Amino acid sequence: MFETIKKLLGIGPKADLASIIANGAVIIDVRTTGEYAGGHLKNSVNIPLANLGSQMAKLKKDKPVITCCASGMRSSSAKSVLQSNGFTEVYNGGSWMNLKKYER
Repeated sequence: MFETIKKLLGIGPKADLASIIANGAVIIDVRTTGEYAGGHLKNSVNIPLANLGSQMAKLKKDKPVITCCASGMRSSSAKSVLQSNGFTEVYNGGSWMNLKKYER
């Protein structure tokens, strides 16, 4: 049961985000446009969580996707939304500041 809870919460073995990014992952920043304008990863795409459903067609399901936001809460929700819509390789990158160290 504990493993199921960990899986639902997205807790488990950490993905190697550096190599996923190096292999061409798309980084989706799900913060608001105002938050994004205040600072973001240079190769990220801003799709606010509230708009994700209507903007999903812009994304390719065969490419890895890493979601990020301010703290990791909205990016976790975005990961779930993408997975429930057929995206198979989706990772919650947490805070965009955490991903800054992997910036290309």
